[in-house]
Amino acid sequence: MTSEDQIIDILKHLRQTVKDRFDRHISIQDLLSDRWETASFYGFGEGTSCYNNVLILGDVKVGENTWIGPNVILDGSGGLEIGDYVSISAGVQIYSHHTVDWSTSLGSEPVNRQPTKIGNGVYLGPNSVIQLGTSIGDKAVIGAMSFVNKDIPNEGKWYGNSLC
Repeated sequence: MTSEDQIIDILKHLRQTVKDRFDRHISIQDLLSDRWETASFYGFGEGTSCYNNVLILGDVKVGENTWIGPNVILDGSGGLEIGDYVSISAGVQIYSHHTVDWSTSLGSEPVNRQPTKIGNGVYLGPNSVIQLGTSIGDKAVIGAMSFVNKDIPNEGKWYGNSLC
């Protein structure tokens, strides 16, 4: 058996293990890593899991028992704080900086950085975008594909581009 065949057999075994345990298919990189170990490596809270393909930039603090799904961006360039029991669905992008002023001024203006905060017990729907400088209160719900550019109160609900 070639080493290539051995690698394929290992990947097949890992894929079957994940299917049996979680009833899901994940990428090869996630087959070879542990979501809880990844979160621990970044200093995130106990019980938090983070897919391997998450982009993590700068100062990102995450509480306990938070789920960070695949293809997420956590931009802590200006400081990002995420609470406990938060569900961050696939494709969510959370920003704490932007380069609009820098780009449009041809570099004469600085990069804009502002802290962003996500409270406890928050649900962030798939492919939502959270802008820099916003705060989302405890137990808030952000619907799928929403754009959040202002603060959301505790237990607030935000769907699309308008407060519901």
